[in-house]
Amino acid sequence: ELLMGSRRFNELEYGLPRIPRSLLTQRLRTLEDAGVVTRKARGGSKRPEYHLTEAGADLIDVVMRLGEWGQKWVNHDIGLEDVDPALLVWDMHRRVNIELLPEERVVVQLDFHGAAKGTYWLVLEQPEPSVCMWDPGFEVDLFVTADTIAIHRVWMGMRSFAECVDDGLIELDGLSAYVKAFPGWFKLSVFSDVKPAGKTG
Repeated sequence: ELLMGSRRFNELEYGLPRIPRSLLTQRLRTLEDAGVVTRKARGGSKRPEYHLTEAGADLIDVVMRLGEWGQKWVNHDIGLEDVDPALLVWDMHRRVNIELLPEERVVVQLDFHGAAKGTYWLVLEQPEPSVCMWDPGFEVDLFVTADTIAIHRVWMGMRSFAECVDDGLIELDGLSAYVKAFPGWFKLSVFSDVKPAGKTG
């Protein structure tokens, strides 16, 4: 999460939804003690930000290689244990192609069904998009209804968005310009270009 740009405690919580707050606090302290992370005061707030030290930044290549290895040799497909809509939406919001967004704010409501259910909102605007776990109170411009496993597969580069739309696994409802542009607003997972190797036995 720190390598992906999360700086505040609540951002780290969103990106690591299965870790209790107490354990997250403990792990951050451990990383501080190891000289990997440092806390910095945030202007006008008592809550600090967490930043990688030079030693922490040197781990970027190591962590990315581990992720690529996992995508190639472990993640042959998306299973029930891999499905987490909240984590997916959080990842989507930080992989937005900012330069491709329209000038006006676009509010996207994502309704997931199937293996895991949930409704979330993406507020796409320049310079910084945001994700909402509750209705942000804006008029929705684009509705996206998706099978949870299918859209996870798209995100990881295992299926194309167009294929899932053709199969009825993803549906979009809104202005035609938004419907057409939606897939291009996102860069997909950082590991989506890594193709799984054939199973070995």
